[in-house]
Amino acid sequence: MLTARRRVTAVAATALSGVLLLASCGGSESGGGGDGDTLRLWHYEGPDSAMGVAWNAAIEEFEKTHPGVKVEFEEKGFEQIRKTAPMVLNSSDAPDLMEYNKGNATAGLLSKQGLLTDLSAEVTKRGWDKKLSAGVRTTSQYDANGVMGSGKWYGVPNYAEYTMVFYNKDLFEKHGIEEPTSLAELTAVMDEFVEAGITPLANAGAEYMAQQYLYQLALTKADRAWVDSYELYKGESDFHDAAWTYGAETFAEWVKKGYISEKSTGTKSEDAGVSFIQGKAPILFSGSWWYGRFKAENTFDWGTFLWPDTNLTLGSGGNLWVVPKGAKNKELAYDFIDITMSEKIQNLLGDKGGVPVAADPAAITDPQAKDLIADFNALSEKDGLAFYPDWPAPGFYDVLVSETQKLITGSADPDAYLDALGEAYEKDVPEQ
Repeated sequence: MLTARRRVTAVAATALSGVLLLASCGGSESGGGGDGDTLRLWHYEGPDSAMGVAWNAAIEEFEKTHPGVKVEFEEKGFEQIRKTAPMVLNSSDAPDLMEYNKGNATAGLLSKQGLLTDLSAEVTKRGWDKKLSAGVRTTSQYDANGVMGSGKWYGVPNYAEYTMVFYNKDLFEKHGIEEPTSLAELTAVMDEFVEAGITPLANAGAEYMAQQYLYQLALTKADRAWVDSYELYKGESDFHDAAWTYGAETFAEWVKKGYISEKSTGTKSEDAGVSFIQGKAPILFSGSWWYGRFKAENTFDWGTFLWPDTNLTLGSGGNLWVVPKGAKNKELAYDFIDITMSEKIQNLLGDKGGVPVAADPAAITDPQAKDLIADFNALSEKDGLAFYPDWPAPGFYDVLVSETQKLITGSADPDAYLDALGEAYEKDVPEQ
C-alpha cells in the first residue's frame, strides 16, 4: 500500500508568534496565580535510574537555592501519563512541570491543542538551545500542526536516549557463546540458546518493546530519507516496501523459531526488564533508560552493543520537560529545568548511566558510562537516530501494540499486519 502524504506549505504567523513569545515572558505565561512556595513536579523515572538519581539531586539543589520553596513530587507511570495527560492538563490539577513523551503523537498533539506553554523565550534567555545538538532538539520544537523539527519550543530534554542490545555475559560464557558482531552472528547466537532450551530475547508484547524490535529490523533495510518520510512526512511511506516487509516477516519468523516467546503477547516492559535482571533472558533489546537500573540491580556480568549491520537505531533526545499551559508557578518550573541542565546535574546523570546533553566528558569517571556516551556520540555523528515507530500520529502506539500482538500469536500474517499499519497511518497522520 502506498500512503501518499498530502503536502501544504506551513505558513508561520509571524505577528502571532511574536505576541506569544512576548507573552511567555510575562502575563499569563509567567505563571500568575501560583503561591510561589511550591513546585508541583511529575515524572515517571524510577529512583534507581540515572534520571531519577539526577533529578532527586536537582530537587535538593532547587530547594537549597530557593529558600522557603518546596518541591511537591509525584511519581507517575509512563502509561498513566500517556493516557491521562490531555485530560489532566485541561483541568485545574495540572502540575507546574512534568516529564512527557516526545514526538508528533504526544508532545506535538498537546502543543497543537494549546495545552503546553511556549518555552521559546526561556530557551533563548537561558541558553538551553546552545546546549542541545540539532538531532536532540528535533523533538523539542513543533509547528502549528504539531509536527516536530521546527517551530516553537514546547519542551526541553536534559538527556538523550538510544536503543542497544543488552546481553548477559555470564550466560553467554556458560554456553560458550561469543558476542555477535553481525546480524547473521546474532541469529546464530539465538539458535544456540533455543537449542539449549532458553528463549533468547526478553520481550513485552503489551507495551512498546515488541514494536521496537520490529521497527529496528525494518531500519536495517532503511535510510534517512525513509525515516524522514515516515516520521516527518517528507515523502511517501509505503508499508509494503522492502524495509517494512523485512521487519514484519523477520519478526514473525523469529517468533516461530522461538527467539521470542509466543506467551510474551501480554507481557509488560517491566516484566521483560525484570526477566533480564533475574538472569532468565540472555538478551534484551531496549533503551538506555534501563542502563542505570541494570547497573544497580544486575548481579551478573553484562554488556551492550549496538544493533549490528545498520547505521540506524531507535533514539532521540530524551523525554521532555514540559510546562502545562495552566501551570501556576511557571518561573519555578523554568528554574528547575535550568538546574537539570547545569553541568553538576548533567555530570551526575552521565556517571549514573544516563546520556547527558551538557556534561563535561572529563567528569564522567565510570567506564561503562563512558562507553554508553561514546556509542551515543557515534550514532549522533552519523545521523543514526531514527526516533520511534509510534510517533507519527496520535493513537498509532495502540495500533502498533495490538497489531504486533497479532504477529506474536499468529492471528495475523505479515501482509495483513502491514495493511493494518498502512490504514491506521493514513487515517491518523494529520494532513500536511
